[in-house]
This record gives sequence, structure tokens and C-alpha cells, in this order.
Amino acid sequence: MPNNIASTNAILDFPRLLNIFLFYGVACIIILSIRESKNMLEINKFDRIIVANWKLNGSIDFIEQYLQELNCSKLENSNNCGIICTPSVYFHKLVGRLNPLFLGGQDCSNYSEGAYTGEVSATMLKDASCQFCIIGHSERRQIFGQSNEDVCIKAMNLIANNINPIICIGETFEEKNQNLTKDIIYTQISKSVPKNATKDFVIIAYEPIWAIGTGKIPSLEEIDNIHSFIKNEIQNIENYKILYGGSVNSNNASEIMDLKNVDGVLVGGASLDALEYKKIMNS
Repeated sequence: MPNNIASTNAILDFPRLLNIFLFYGVACIIILSIRESKNMLEINKFDRIIVANWKLNGSIDFIEQYLQELNCSKLENSNNCGIICTPSVYFHKLVGRLNPLFLGGQDCSNYSEGAYTGEVSATMLKDASCQFCIIGHSERRQIFGQSNEDVCIKAMNLIANNINPIICIGETFEEKNQNLTKDIIYTQISKSVPKNATKDFVIIAYEPIWAIGTGKIPSLEEIDNIHSFIKNEIQNIENYKILYGGSVNSNNASEIMDLKNVDGVLVGGASLDALEYKKIMNS
């Protein structure tokens, strides 16, 4: 009998419950509106952007030692934008401990929510205090089959959550030998960069695939020429921040970043050494 009364009361109170639902629904909309109204970080104020991509590396002990050696508060060049892109399971160990550096993700889902086991959405990255996210890395494209269209969707999801995308592009060694570098880059950018992207918020990282982790890099002239091509000859991409990636370390980073058309570097293996990354940040 009490259960029946409870059910009847719930039905009779439906208008009141509806009002409560509408009230909290409005509140939720207001909260979401406030959240979406936050401005994305403007990147043009930085002289250089230096991204550490840890890839599938790290541990809690590693992070503690890394932060101690990096000593973020003692970094010399405040005009540089440093970004640490870690595996997502370690975000909570870095939040609030990187200032003045920023936390970044290494990829995000095409989807916002739903039955997609193992995926991490742009909304989740935002909740985890990520300000940047790498997308379209050659390892994601080659190993996991991500297409230019996938990268474009990811970029749109990140922008919708006020996260700055770092869109990776680059050619294989075979494509380079066939003189297809500019054609490949043009296609990747045209299809990967969404129409609502702007130079104020979106970063492009040129990483020739044949240079990643091999110790081989293009000549300084080749790097500058490709960056000039991207900045000046691809429609709607004029004056974007363009990073170079591929076997970057403290020995070559400074001369690469001194090139006219290079705005920073994407550092892979070398970024796992905190002192090495610190040298690059201070260069």
C-alpha cells in the first residue's frame, strides 16, 4: 500500500516535478553557456610554442622526478608557450603543477559521447584542464587509420570546447623522393583544418614522417621553405603558427626556431628528458 501511495503522489506531483526539471534545465543551460563562452587561449602573444609529446610513456614516479627536474617556476623565457602532452591517465598528476606551462592531450575522439569504449572526448579533455591537444599525428594516421576527415572532426570538437588544436601534417620518405611533399601537405591541410579555424587559436605542426625518431631531419632551408609554403601559399592558412617536428633536440632546436617561418617545435623523444626539454624551452 505505501508503494502505491508513493506512486500516486509522484503522478499527482508531476507538474511540480516538471517545474523543478525546467528550473534545473534552465540552470544547466546557463552553466553550459557560461562554460562555452570562455575564450580560447590566443597563441599570437607567444614568441615560440614548444610542445612536449610524451607519447605512450610515463609513470607516476616518472612525473614526480620530471617536475622536480623541470622546475617550471625557474623557466627563463616567459614569452615562450610550453605545452606538456601526456597520456590522459596522468592528467590529474599534472593539473595545477605546470604553471606557466600548459597541459595538453595527444588525441581526442570524433565523438562527444555515447557507446564508444576507450574513447576520450574533447569535453572530457576540457574537464581535465587540457588547453591544447595534438591531433592527426602520423602515428595516429598510420597505425590507427585516422583520415584527414577524422582530424577535421576532432579539430571542430576541440574548438567547440575552447581547446587549441595542434594539427599535425607531413609526408613519408617515398612521397618526399617523388617530389610530392607540397601536394601531400596541401591536401592534408585543406581537409584537416576546419573552416571555423583561425590563426589566433589553431596551430599546425609540420612533421615529415621520415624524420620522426630517426635522427634525420630536413635541411634548415628545406624546413623554412615548407613553412613558408604553408604560411603564404595555402589559402586561408596565411600567418598561422607553424611548428616543426621530427628528431628535435636541444642541439638543433634553437637554429630551427630561429628560422623566419618557424614558430616553435614539437618535441618527441627528447621531451622525456626534463633537462633536455628545459634547455629547449630556455633557448
